[in-house]
Amino acid sequence: FCYVMSSGSYDYFQFVQQWPPTNCRVRNKPCSKPRPLQNFTIHGLWPSNYSNPTMPSKCTGSRFKKENVYPQLRSKMKISWPDVGSGNDTRFWESEWNKHGTCSEGTLNQVQYFQRSHAMWRSHNVTEILRNASIVPHPTQTWSYSDIVSPIKTATKRTPLIRCKYDKKTQLLHEVVFCYEYNALKQIDCNRTAAAGCKNPQAISFQ
Repeated sequence: FCYVMSSGSYDYFQFVQQWPPTNCRVRNKPCSKPRPLQNFTIHGLWPSNYSNPTMPSKCTGSRFKKENVYPQLRSKMKISWPDVGSGNDTRFWESEWNKHGTCSEGTLNQVQYFQRSHAMWRSHNVTEILRNASIVPHPTQTWSYSDIVSPIKTATKRTPLIRCKYDKKTQLLHEVVFCYEYNALKQIDCNRTAAAGCKNPQAISFQ
């Protein structure tokens, strides 16, 4: 199915969480904090198409308004959705809304977009789920794609996506993606072919 609106068309949402140490390690310049956060944080909530999961086209929603991130919401998002790179949280939120949120404004207005994202982050603690499965940062140990997906699937009853990045020859766990239907309320299984994951599914480092 495809849900169409004036601000763009999409089929489902990708709710993307990132592992800050990987994000900082593969950057061309150091992160704002010497020691990155040791828990998964929000990268974004992305309206997506099954035919082209990168981004819907012709998104014409309203531009980001700082006042829509009211003080109570701002304090929550500084924990769940910080800019782990430059440390400019507001600029990060603005970028995510203008690039992705505008594509689903017919479903979620700007306040709802950020509220829903924070609620998604709170609903399943990825860091804790992995820790309970004895998957914790380690300098040399590696895990398979299924090792990482399995406990998350057990906890959420849905199949996530895992994405990696490379630091030289080391394949690092970078993102965990949950998928939601077009109204961003019900979590659904992610289609593994919808986006690039990890080139070598048998050797994923979590550092």
